[in-house]
Amino acid sequence: MNTNHTDKHIVSKLSRRDAIKLIGISPVAAGVLVSTKSTTDVAASEDVSGKIVIVGGGAGAIMALSRLYRAISDPDITIIAPNEIHLYQPGQVFVGAGIMKYEDLLIDNNDYIDTQKVRWIKDEVKTFDAKNNQVVTNGGESVAYDTLLIATGVEYLYEKINGLTKEDIGRNGITSVYLSDLAKGSAKGATATWQWYQDVKAFAKKKKPTVLFTHPNTPIKCGGAPQKMLYLCADYLKEDNLEADYIFATSNKSLFHLREIDQALHTVQQRYHTITNKFEYNLQTVDVKNKVATFIHAYEKKVYDPDFEVYETQTINEKIEIPYDFLHVVPPMSPVGALRESDLLDMKGWLDVDKYTLQHKKYKNIFGIGDVCGIPMGKTGGSARHHGPVVTANMITFLQGKELKEKFDGYTVCPLKTQYGKIIMAEFNYEGPAPTLPIAYDKPRWMWWAFDLYMLEPMYKYLMLTGRF
Repeated sequence: MNTNHTDKHIVSKLSRRDAIKLIGISPVAAGVLVSTKSTTDVAASEDVSGKIVIVGGGAGAIMALSRLYRAISDPDITIIAPNEIHLYQPGQVFVGAGIMKYEDLLIDNNDYIDTQKVRWIKDEVKTFDAKNNQVVTNGGESVAYDTLLIATGVEYLYEKINGLTKEDIGRNGITSVYLSDLAKGSAKGATATWQWYQDVKAFAKKKKPTVLFTHPNTPIKCGGAPQKMLYLCADYLKEDNLEADYIFATSNKSLFHLREIDQALHTVQQRYHTITNKFEYNLQTVDVKNKVATFIHAYEKKVYDPDFEVYETQTINEKIEIPYDFLHVVPPMSPVGALRESDLLDMKGWLDVDKYTLQHKKYKNIFGIGDVCGIPMGKTGGSARHHGPVVTANMITFLQGKELKEKFDGYTVCPLKTQYGKIIMAEFNYEGPAPTLPIAYDKPRWMWWAFDLYMLEPMYKYLMLTGRF
């Protein structure tokens, strides 16, 4: 851990080893482990045949791979992934807040991909040719499949923001904790954000800064991350009694879609100096030199029509400029370019899979896992974990020519870091709130911080990626 910052907080009173021991015997860990026990484990089956191809090298791909080659007695599996290193992405926020180090994020895919059982093509897919049941790599190799699992995650589209480039991250008061190169295993945004926090604090010792945080109008990985960075930044300054004018400009209409969590976050904001929420604001342009961000404020307004003597609803689009001293930007996100050029996406631009079975709606031998899926919920690591047993069981059932039975319930978890040492663990599914433990799910708690910081990473490495839950 990075002791430059955490030694000021209660969580640092525990060593990493002691914290793991504590949580390992706690009802929190017990409850989570019970809740994550898979009901869809598949016993090794001799009657499963067919060529399986997995595209992707992150958490979803590795989880599914581990499950499949444990479930099939004589598997024929190919994984197409360029990266030998993959990132523990839940840790990027902790790196950005000075709690973990970049090195803590690095995971060796060689520890999980058994090349005695699996063919590993270290390349990326250039073309998805679903009509001919094949994909073509950047290197020109055609790879045929009987069933295909797409686990390619999201692409960060910084270039969709006029005036901004990836190279601006870490310079001129701009950062983005998301910025990473998954193929290379780098996380520049996380390390740049920790430096940015320190720069904001240094500035605040001389003059009160305006610190702007944004949230785009596309679905994003870990939807709570923009607010996490806001609250951790505010708390980082608060510990030294420093003030700033914080602005949270979001394309959403509220802080959170669940009423109880939304109310809790408004309460959280009251503990900090000044946080101004700008709802239905979508970032369009950044003037990097002059430090001005331009938004489109799109909203509906009732306008009276005197001719017909009625009120009509009109959509208003206003261009609003907001000067800032520091900017944390969250880019628009989409599937990778090869998928955008395919016929596999839905009308909203995401992989067109059934929200329950994760099977493609048009090409029945294609399935999806993780952030790429065009389903109402699920762009979190916790969701991918729940995708894993469902999608692998359904792929095997498909290869057996049977009816798909397993269903994803929409489970999503968002550990909203409201300050150093406390988290609101927002868990929900298609039906509404779905807390793991029978306690108030809208309260910031230290135990969730300790779980997220100390216990989740070993669970991720030794249980999730190995397909054991």
